[in-house]
Amino acid sequence: MNLPRKLLIVEDDPGLQRQLRWAYDGYDVLVAGDRAQAIELLRAEEPDVVTLDLGLPPDPDGVSEGFQTLDTILALKPGTKVIVASGHGARDSALRAIDHGAWDFYQKPIDIDALGLIVARAFHVHALEEENRRLSQASSSVTALGGIITASPEMLKVTRTIERVAVADVSVMLLGASGTGKELLARGLHDASPRKRGAFVAINCAAIPETLLESELFGHEKGAFTGAVKTTEGKIEQAAGGTLFLDEVGDIPLPLQVKLLRFLQERTIERIGGRRAIAVDTRIVCATHQDVDAMVADGRFREDLYYRLAEIVVRIPSLAERPGDASLLARHFVKKYASQMKLGINGLAADAIAAIDGWGWPGNVRELENRIKRAVIMADGKLVTAADLDLAESDDPLPLNLKAARETTDRRIIRHALTQADGNISNTAKLLGISRPTLYDLMKAYGLQS
Repeated sequence: MNLPRKLLIVEDDPGLQRQLRWAYDGYDVLVAGDRAQAIELLRAEEPDVVTLDLGLPPDPDGVSEGFQTLDTILALKPGTKVIVASGHGARDSALRAIDHGAWDFYQKPIDIDALGLIVARAFHVHALEEENRRLSQASSSVTALGGIITASPEMLKVTRTIERVAVADVSVMLLGASGTGKELLARGLHDASPRKRGAFVAINCAAIPETLLESELFGHEKGAFTGAVKTTEGKIEQAAGGTLFLDEVGDIPLPLQVKLLRFLQERTIERIGGRRAIAVDTRIVCATHQDVDAMVADGRFREDLYYRLAEIVVRIPSLAERPGDASLLARHFVKKYASQMKLGINGLAADAIAAIDGWGWPGNVRELENRIKRAVIMADGKLVTAADLDLAESDDPLPLNLKAARETTDRRIIRHALTQADGNISNTAKLLGISRPTLYDLMKAYGLQS
């Protein structure tokens, strides 16, 4: 059931107050007789439309209360549609109010029917703007790059960086913990590049024994070794004209690093058992969760190879460093697996969202997805609960700096509320128990998206 829309009438004439209060059907009408009452009602009730008498009595300093009220309303709640009233012959004041940000004006004496049409149109325009803002929020929470789902500024910055470097034919190294989505980002880079019509080939260098890795990368000729019954192209050749993604590149043994460096320098390869150089046009994107700088310092990774592979380095934040994304992703995975398994799970219970937001997610998105998948299978009711997720209480130490602790908590709670309210600012503010202007101020201060 939809609640009545709130209309604030700011008018100091008691007779007009009574007339206007009963002139509107279907609205929750609020009436203020002066600037102080108007601002108090604005903060408490957050009306979407205000009719304002510019002829309010001046304050003790002789300053027009009407214009002061208009400026304060638009400063506290910028999206408000303010319709100003001006007396006969005061059209210039009304036009000045429009310049100050008023939405429309009407002249006294009041024509109730005409004013009713202006108010109805103001509510309609406000509703359209709110819907556009909601849709914009929803679309900004899912980036097209690689299908990465995020609303955090930290991860959005990463995706924008990758989109920029995708068009430049340079080698890219993705650094991040296991489960942060490195292969998704690599695939997104490929899809955003001029090579998107070519193949995207991925290989996990840590999952292949050293004795087989060279053949996997460079291929082999028939008879090159026992079991080589036919000539086979390696992954580098298979990705010609496209992109080769080397996951866990830090696990490539030193002798093979030399051969990979030669390919990057000369753009030619030799298959195992082969005697001729084969020109191959393949872009390399690599990733690792290891500290490559430390590996170079220890002599476990060639410095010259590192600089060839890391022409552009992109560091990927962990899930714990992406405020609000855990619950956003959890909702996506619940919907995905409930649909796949044809289970009647509708979403996440409040205690499940609280547990998700409070968990550190050392395994990042992969851990979250696996835990949600299991919970969807095990859930007894229509909602996944904290018990279904089997999450222990987090024992992460609190920040010692109070300012940092407050900011961390504010960010987490605001993101959580935004997710609960599907990005609707009014509902988010209600969940948090604060006004919309206060929420806007906090989101601006913390760099959160509206």
